[in-house]
Amino acid sequence: MKQGILFILFIILCSSVRSQIDSTKSKSDSIQMGNLIIINQPGEKSSSKASNDEEDSSRHLRHQRRGNFSSKDWVIDIGFANFTDKTDYAFSNSQNYTVSRNGSNPLSANDFKLRQIKSSNFNLWFFMQRMNLVKHFVNLKYGLGLEFNNYRFEKSISFKEGGPNPYNSSMNINHAFAFMDSVSFKKDKLALNYITVPLMLNFQTNPNYSDKGISFSAGISMGYLISSRNKQISSERGKRHNKGDFDNEKFKLSYIGELGLGKVRLYGSYSPKSVFQKGLDLRPYSIGIRFSRW
Repeated sequence: MKQGILFILFIILCSSVRSQIDSTKSKSDSIQMGNLIIINQPGEKSSSKASNDEEDSSRHLRHQRRGNFSSKDWVIDIGFANFTDKTDYAFSNSQNYTVSRNGSNPLSANDFKLRQIKSSNFNLWFFMQRMNLVKHFVNLKYGLGLEFNNYRFEKSISFKEGGPNPYNSSMNINHAFAFMDSVSFKKDKLALNYITVPLMLNFQTNPNYSDKGISFSAGISMGYLISSRNKQISSERGKRHNKGDFDNEKFKLSYIGELGLGKVRLYGSYSPKSVFQKGLDLRPYSIGIRFSRW
């Protein structure tokens, strides 16, 4: 009886030592049954099959145990900004929302064209969170972040909160307006920055691997204007940051979307409402790359 027990202990000890040595070669060569470890010889088909089965089982368990909430911090967007011009310039000029020099042509959509390659959109999302709705194939996606939009004009457009007409100092304008400046600017841009909350419905074809398959999100975002300025650089005036309220809309409602193709993420947004409360009807949109595999 004692010899039998000793023999069993000896077998267990030898198996334990062997498994310790073989574990440095491949962890998949051993199978544990209770306290007894059975060693599969290298090259056996059963070992490879067991390894594959364990891996598949592990993936299945990870999928089952995945939480209903997942988060990603510090997501970055880099893209281009522009706007659709729906301004009624006949009305805008007649109400002095756009002002031109006496004898010159009134301002038009051509005067508000942007340098597309230099008009940028940069977004910094503090976090984005995804809530499972239907087996991780359908999710609710939301977050919080900052939007930075720089609209770079081709011509020398300036904005004022109000005050004397730049071409007729005896005439005072009691609201914000835009005019063609007498200075040629090296840089002339309108910068509008928002704190924004996006809300999207997210669809994924391969929820087990976020960097594979196709993902698509669509929804809306609500932004609140936190700063606006007209930055200009010229040889005559140097660098100027004209901060102020140019009658910009405080809230920006946008339609937003995101498309994921493997490891690549694209985003876009469009606001059906002007960034100005009166006079100019410039409806912003942006498109670019999102640096996130999530």
